Amino acid sequence: MQTDNKLFDDFVKFVNGAAGTMAGMAREGGEQAKERAKEWIGGLDFVSRDEFEVTRALALAAREEADALKLRVAALEAQLGGAPAKAPKKPPAKA
Repeated sequence: MQTDNKLFDDFVKFVNGAAGTMAGMAREGGEQAKERAKEWIGGLDFVSRDEFEVTRALALAAREEADALKLRVAALEAQLGGAPAKAPKKPPAKA
């Protein structure tokens, strides 16, 4: 809508310019906040996703191996025909 009122046209231009400036400031502020957060988090000692996945895979493999070894020990004990040996009792701690 075009008007012949110069004052109104100048006001609309001013408001549009101010809105653009505010949007730019908000965008820049958000980018700076992200950058600061990255710097702060980067200084902390976090584990990367790859390192976590490798450690998790190793733990699962170790658990599976331990379960397999338990089964082998149980089978060997059954072959020997005896109950598992009991661990010797520890002497009571002196106070």
